Amino acid sequence: MSWPSDPSEDTHYLDQVVERTQAAVRDLRRAERLIAEVEGAGEAAQGMIRARAGGHGAMRGLHIDPRALRLDPRTLGAEVTKAIQQAQEAATERTEEIVAEATARVGVLPEPLDETFVRHRVESAARDLYSGGL
Repeated sequence: MSWPSDPSEDTHYLDQVVERTQAAVRDLRRAERLIAEVEGAGEAAQGMIRARAGGHGAMRGLHIDPRALRLDPRTLGAEVTKAIQQAQEAATERTEEIVAEATARVGVLPEPLDETFVRHRVESAARDLYSGGL
């Protein structure tokens, strides 16, 4: 989306910029809500250890079946770590999918209107005024 060449099209252009920006914000807020709902699961020790992680990587739960406590401490620690990593990886994968989908929907936003745009309009109006066009 490039700037309009004719100043009479500025209002329409600005309406499009606002509309696209609002749509992008809605998509990003939706993605944020979806990420908050993400839950990845992992398990180890033949299902005796189960972990859950959220979309931001934080642990949401860890269940250790009492039978897993029969494992030696080193093995138990490794199995707990394995379940947690699986849960976090699953949550990260889903979060990345959500971010990719949101980014694709947002697309390329219009160029911001900065001093270049305003300067161009002022110079154009000055040229028109000087040449008798206004």
